[in-house]
Amino acid sequence: MPDTEFGALLLRLARAAISHHLGLGPQPQAVDDPRLDERGATFVTLTLNGELRGCIGSVRRTRSLGEDLIVNAVGAASRDSRFPPLSQAEFERVIIEVSVLSEPEFIDFDTEAALLEKITPHEDGLMLFAGCRSATFLPQVWEQLPAPADFLAALKRKAGMAVERSVDGLMAARYTVCKWRESEHQPD
Repeated sequence: MPDTEFGALLLRLARAAISHHLGLGPQPQAVDDPRLDERGATFVTLTLNGELRGCIGSVRRTRSLGEDLIVNAVGAASRDSRFPPLSQAEFERVIIEVSVLSEPEFIDFDTEAALLEKITPHEDGLMLFAGCRSATFLPQVWEQLPAPADFLAALKRKAGMAVERSVDGLMAARYTVCKWRESEHQPD
């Protein structure tokens, strides 16, 4: 069960990081919670009017959870190539979701059917690797793509692979997330 108090802390930290980046608030203050100092991987997803507005994250635990969250919050607001940078006006209405990823677990498979049998819809996020191409879908993507074959096909497309490409030479890893989402933002 996600820790709601910790989730609220992560959401406040992400909002403060974006606010500071946009010149609307002070730099986020250090919080005395040892979990923020542990290595962690996060994704920050922004939605506006129910539509995706930015999503940036990390799949590997290369820095502290707090630092990773701040970097990804600013990235979701400013570096998602699918969108222009978030404006100050949009910031007041954007909804923030923070996902903290578990350690990825590599999957042993030899056919597409075997891979699909080893992932749990609506629970597992999935990473695909083929040489220098890779992509991931958070477990939340199952909401738009509930059929496992469609989920995998879309992930292949995201990685720049042909949907009909054989799984020969592919590597995959699954992970879970703890996620927290603002219900709606009330300006301070």
